[in-house]
Amino acid sequence: MKHCISKPQIYEITYTSESSLRHPLRLFQQMLRDLFAARELAWRLMVRDINSQYRQSLLGITWAFLPPIIMATGFTFANQASIIQVGKTDLPYPAYVMFSTALWQTFLESLNAPLEALIQAKPILAKVNFPREALILAKLGEIIFNFGIKIILIIGLFFCFQISVSWTVLLAPVAILHLIFLGLFLGILIAPFGLLYQDVSRGLNLITGFWLFLTPVVYQVPKAGIFRTLVQLNPVTPLLVTARELTTNVKLSQPTEFWVVSAITFFGLILTWIFFRIAMPFVIERISS
Repeated sequence: MKHCISKPQIYEITYTSESSLRHPLRLFQQMLRDLFAARELAWRLMVRDINSQYRQSLLGITWAFLPPIIMATGFTFANQASIIQVGKTDLPYPAYVMFSTALWQTFLESLNAPLEALIQAKPILAKVNFPREALILAKLGEIIFNFGIKIILIIGLFFCFQISVSWTVLLAPVAILHLIFLGLFLGILIAPFGLLYQDVSRGLNLITGFWLFLTPVVYQVPKAGIFRTLVQLNPVTPLLVTARELTTNVKLSQPTEFWVVSAITFFGLILTWIFFRIAMPFVIERISS
């Protein structure tokens, strides 16, 4: 009796000086093939990073809860003492700030993830040839895992403040994924530059601090004025607000803006993926020389 043993499929890769942009169909085939091939390595990297993230910490997964809780406590006291005036919110204010902070924190993790992945893999980038997409996929899985932990806090908030939900809560993960993809889109765009220049990561910390000020995390979207315009021009605003409104059964206030930003995000994600693939060989050659 003969047993048929399937042979592993072997791809032949030819490196030339010709730009891959000259053959877009072949480029997309290679991108999809590398994305598929990266799945196993991405899984192992994700498991390793999650284990190291919580194993080498005294507080463990508590770090996923602390930022929303601390921010909500501080702003609640400031609001009650009339130090700041945030106006009426759709949720009890502590729950509003905690929920919004969890969403903002998830966006920040997505924004910083590509650069963090490249910095962690810097010692092996020039020594081992592997699909670079594995680094991004591993971080994406880690972000989703961390948000899954934050869901425990969100569920506790809804029970504590007796917040009712409806079937629209089932659509909230769609908006949250769009928020994550927006962060990845921007993060992949700046990651190659951040690997070359430390100023990028330092500047990113300054920018995100000001960015938080323009995002309705601790306040509702203003009704009028220049500040309202700045908040509405913030691409995070419609995604974060829609995710919050879908969860809390509030009528969507920015559906058009949500889909416009989502379309730009997905189109931009494809373009930055192409840019990432083209730029990384030059970046690796630069850092290894």
